[in-house]
Amino acid sequence: MEFEKVIRERFAARKFKDDVINDELINKILEAGNLAPTAKNSQPQKIYVVKSKEGLEKIDKASPCRYNAPVCIIVASDKNIAWSKGDYSTYEMDACIVATHMMLEATNLGVNNIWIEMFDKNILKEEFNLDANIEPICLIPLGYKTDDCIPSPMHKIRKDLSEIVEYK
Repeated sequence: MEFEKVIRERFAARKFKDDVINDELINKILEAGNLAPTAKNSQPQKIYVVKSKEGLEKIDKASPCRYNAPVCIIVASDKNIAWSKGDYSTYEMDACIVATHMMLEATNLGVNNIWIEMFDKNILKEEFNLDANIEPICLIPLGYKTDDCIPSPMHKIRKDLSEIVEYK
């Protein structure tokens, strides 16, 4: 798919079929995340691919927003590896860039997705036994949307560029 089409057609899917996503597609999505830029190339991202029934049940304990997706990616960041200066760290920003790369590649491959920040980090860390320095940033449910899944009514509402851009 052309990039222009990817960025215009991607939307937050909130209804997924049970259909399995093959490992080749998942690996392409993960590779896109691996190619994402990070501050000082520190690559603090930690990616957890959750596909098992037990793993998905753990996701459901932490968030009501998996929407029946057969795969859920946990995008996390290692605070000890991320570039930092004083009290500033890029751990969250780096993980967000990685997540965005994966979501756009998923869309490119015909795999629907949604960015989820509504989850209980403590439950997620406990259920997946994450080290204290590993901070979950977002969940990305992946799958194929149901036939009746449509974008949110707010999806296409965008501010005019004149409201958000200034030339100096």
